[in-house]
Amino acid sequence: MTRDAAIAQATTYFESGRLEAELAALVAYRSESQNPDQAPVLHEYLTQAIQPRLEAMGFDCAIHANPSIEKAGGPFLLGTRIEDPDLPTVLTYGHGDVIWGQDGQWRDGLAPFELTPDGDRLYGRGSADNKVQHLINIAALEAVLSVRGTLGFNVKIVLEMSEEIGSPGLSEMMALHRDTLQADVLIASDGPRLSATQPTMFMGARGVLGFDLVVDLRKGAHHSGNWGGLLADPAMLLAHAVASITDARGQLQIPEWRPTSLTPKLRAALRDLPVGTNAEPTVDMDWGEADLTPAERAYGWNSFTVLAMKSGNTEAPVNAISPTAWARCAMRYVVGTDIENALPALRRHLDAQGLQKVQIQPLDQGEFPATRLDPDHPWVAYVRASLERTTGKDPHVLPNLAGSLPNDCFAHVLGLPTIWIPHSYLGCNQHAPDEHVLKPVCREAMQVMAGLFWDIGTSTPEMAAK
Repeated sequence: MTRDAAIAQATTYFESGRLEAELAALVAYRSESQNPDQAPVLHEYLTQAIQPRLEAMGFDCAIHANPSIEKAGGPFLLGTRIEDPDLPTVLTYGHGDVIWGQDGQWRDGLAPFELTPDGDRLYGRGSADNKVQHLINIAALEAVLSVRGTLGFNVKIVLEMSEEIGSPGLSEMMALHRDTLQADVLIASDGPRLSATQPTMFMGARGVLGFDLVVDLRKGAHHSGNWGGLLADPAMLLAHAVASITDARGQLQIPEWRPTSLTPKLRAALRDLPVGTNAEPTVDMDWGEADLTPAERAYGWNSFTVLAMKSGNTEAPVNAISPTAWARCAMRYVVGTDIENALPALRRHLDAQGLQKVQIQPLDQGEFPATRLDPDHPWVAYVRASLERTTGKDPHVLPNLAGSLPNDCFAHVLGLPTIWIPHSYLGCNQHAPDEHVLKPVCREAMQVMAGLFWDIGTSTPEMAAK
């Protein structure tokens, strides 16, 4: 009954092919939360793939309907495994839903809902985001149980089926079940490592604010020869609006959108972190804030993105002035941003540019607020030491992820310190055709999580303080 034995058990789980086989079974569920036709599959994923396995480990599980009636979100699984109320309690999380499979867009020989091995890669929709990540954590708990006979701590789990549509209802679920889900720490897995060869841990995430810019001037298109110079062009107005938000190198031009939270302490924490390793494309060093490092831009600053734009018939252009123009936009933002004032500030900015005809339309969908845990928190040091003990590598430690996820539900609603240990990498093609995970990352992740769960069952920061 040793730590090394638990890690060896986790390694055998990977090397025997069990992880690949069990991931294939999970990927086969077409759990597209963006597709209303797959609503039954969202329920089946929990009741058929997850609940029996957790109950075999001694979890008490319940499936809950989503409390967000308006947003039609998928169900939740809440599970608890209590060995002793006086022991430390870990809350973990995952999501079994995926984005659209994008059938027909994957390279030859690949299908989104069929796991396909190719060298060190395992291809399939949800393989990286998020099915392998919660599978690894569950399997690591099983490895510790099989060696020690007990975990030495309590575990609670939340598995949702709506993360890819903004986690509607998750915050309400955490509030409704706040007492049941009380814990000492959240330890979960999502997102990518900074490097495929070195573990990463992050303690929060940038928030995301989505909105549309719309110019709607008239009914119908009009001949560009007869009416050119007489009718305002919606596409031109929209182009000016978009271009005014940043300068030519992407630096934000709205003062209220520029955060004030990039302190010397935070800059020190970000100083040696890599950006864009083991992935394509290459980082554009001449894009973004000129006086910030790439790591500071990605993890300590805000960014603006145009996700899509359209005016006129883009498939078959004609000689006509379009009546409308549209752009779907997003701002990723860090803690310290006054997000309630973001769109009013944009309105003031556009008006000052003479662009009153450009409408700002907030999106009626879930948004993830920004969160961040102090890198000096005792749980951060504890997890970091465990990961280093297992791998012999000092993990990359991020105050927050550059992307967005529903960490606020745990950090703000439940009031927990939150630590995420991702089991994917930047080049995994999540949300795109050819999504995949790397076998070497999965192998090391099994070892990392088995070692961490073994350590928590031995001593925690709170136990050490006592």
